Amino acid sequence: MFYEPEKRDRAVLPHDPFKAIVAPRPIGWITSMSAKGEVNLAPYSFFNGVNSRPNLVMFASEGHKDSVSFIEETGEFVCNLATWDLREQMNDTSAPVARGINEMERAGLAPAPSRIVKPPRVAASPCALECKMTKIVTMDALDGTPLDCHVVFGQVVGVHIEERFIKDGVLDTAAMRPIARCGYDQFAVADKMFSMIRPAR
Repeated sequence: MFYEPEKRDRAVLPHDPFKAIVAPRPIGWITSMSAKGEVNLAPYSFFNGVNSRPNLVMFASEGHKDSVSFIEETGEFVCNLATWDLREQMNDTSAPVARGINEMERAGLAPAPSRIVKPPRVAASPCALECKMTKIVTMDALDGTPLDCHVVFGQVVGVHIEERFIKDGVLDTAAMRPIARCGYDQFAVADKMFSMIRPAR
């Protein structure tokens, strides 16, 4: 099968498989705070690390949502690790609610103070990355048409790790059971790892 994205046969593929192809995608569970001190917590599946030295992350928002607005105002955010144990709360924070509603409180999650940035982190999350925004890029389509898609880039300035997940100096990702977004309404949990050594040449 081959199709051009805007011309797919909807009788064969009624739902766009794009997100099922680009999968699984790590979830950036983003805490941000407005200049007024309003707290927002929202999951973004267009999220990833983009550099290791220094640590850089990004997430993309389809729509100029509160997370983007708050980060524009304050330049800070936190990436909390979404795990199997926190899946219901993560999903709850994806609900569209009015600006100013604290999704962390709404989902019954306790906040924990960050060390360097102002937005709080999710206390129950085993890892959190405190970040300072480096830039926000509004994307364009191929023909130059501006899109309502905003990519937030940030540099990690602080890292929180629950120490029980560190074994012999290595973070045990599988033990934390992070969840990832797949296509449609599907998710995956990473609870089994395998190793492969990069070839020397």
